[in-house]
Amino acid sequence: MPTLFDAIWAAHVVARNDAGEDLVYIDRHLVHEVSSPQAFAGLAAAGRPLRSAQRHLAVQDHNVPTTPDRLQAIPNAESAAQIALLRSNARQFGVPLLDLDDPRQGIVHVVAPELGQVLPGSTVVCGDSHTATLGAFGAIAWGIGTSEAEHVMSTQSLWLRKPGTLGIRVDGALPAGVCAKDLALAIIHRIGTSGGVGQAIEYTGAAVRALSMEGRMTLCNMTIEAGSRFGMVAPDATTIDYLRTRVQGPARQHFDTAAQAWLAAAHAAGGGHARTVQVDAGAIGPRVTWGTTPADSAGFDGHVADPSSVADAAERTRLAGALAYMGLVPGQAIASIPVDVAFIGSCTNGRIEDLRAAAAVLQGRRIAAGVRGLVVPGSSSVKRQAEDEGLAQRFVDAGFEWRASGCSMCVGMNGDNLAPGQRCASTSNRNFENRQGPGGRTHLMSPAAVVASALRGRLTDPREVQP
Repeated sequence: MPTLFDAIWAAHVVARNDAGEDLVYIDRHLVHEVSSPQAFAGLAAAGRPLRSAQRHLAVQDHNVPTTPDRLQAIPNAESAAQIALLRSNARQFGVPLLDLDDPRQGIVHVVAPELGQVLPGSTVVCGDSHTATLGAFGAIAWGIGTSEAEHVMSTQSLWLRKPGTLGIRVDGALPAGVCAKDLALAIIHRIGTSGGVGQAIEYTGAAVRALSMEGRMTLCNMTIEAGSRFGMVAPDATTIDYLRTRVQGPARQHFDTAAQAWLAAAHAAGGGHARTVQVDAGAIGPRVTWGTTPADSAGFDGHVADPSSVADAAERTRLAGALAYMGLVPGQAIASIPVDVAFIGSCTNGRIEDLRAAAAVLQGRRIAAGVRGLVVPGSSSVKRQAEDEGLAQRFVDAGFEWRASGCSMCVGMNGDNLAPGQRCASTSNRNFENRQGPGGRTHLMSPAAVVASALRGRLTDPREVQP
């Protein structure tokens, strides 16, 4: 029996070449200001229009300042130029654009689902590796490069070699206080940062089905950190309920018929994975990274690695370098590590459910003296909803800065940076060296854990401070 990934892929194959590659039709192309300039320039130089402008959606997010005055001025000249160039390219080629003043603006992987731009059974690409997020809807979604983006713009298709499929089945139920971010970190810790190379990952099992759409997006978002370009969860009633009020165009007019087809396709597919990894959800607790890859994680009651205990010489060297960069000592207790900055946001954990989970931990308390806290909603829509629900005021009262939407400190290229040596408790997806600013040190965790760590001024299991 083919997997869901196999079935969707087969439905989109237009042609096949002698090299074993398939020409795959692309249903949706998402564009942002960082990855698109060369692609648009290539089109202009060749005098080619977009094949289907309405299948593209442009969003300003990576370079966007999150300060209240961002509509008046963008301090960084390079950022300002890229934002202006996307504005110009979108106008020239007829691409719909969510600009800085658009009430729907936000991080591309947050706003696309909000606007019903991602449907089950579709193919979606974007010049960003975390496009795998959108596989949560039962779509094949992946990040592409500049030359690939130009090819999509010109032909609405891409040449690709079909990957194998890896099933990750999560049985049981996640314990109280454990969320999708913890599950993602646990999986990456188990299979490693190269565990999914050459494979599309399909997440199945009772614990995955119990996740909300926000949780599924968080799980699929982190797939790239396990070496796979594709993460997917088959559509079910949760998917349909989320999409019902969000889809646009013909799918809205015929939603019930479309929903039946999506669910039937998911039911017809299943199994057939080249390999399946079994995960016991009940054995997972809150996790936090201590090193410089998302696989370097432990429970909050654990310790950082000791390179001397590792047999492989290359891994010993890597671990020693990671600890040196992070300013940690072998075997140090996780709970002893202080934090300087607490960041809640990004395409991993910047949705309304994430902000609710973080705010629930506060309960009228204030973050520790000396800790800087930032909350950056994943979209302008999330920002308005959080303000309407009183979450924003709760964060402000606790000492957090309440910001406008954007990628913010996840990428450290928009003014929201760590200073050298600063340590950040972060809900983002990457803890690579210099990711949040030159010399910045990043610890990945859930929104609740970020708040717990901010309250105590050190890495803290959120269950220890739950009201």
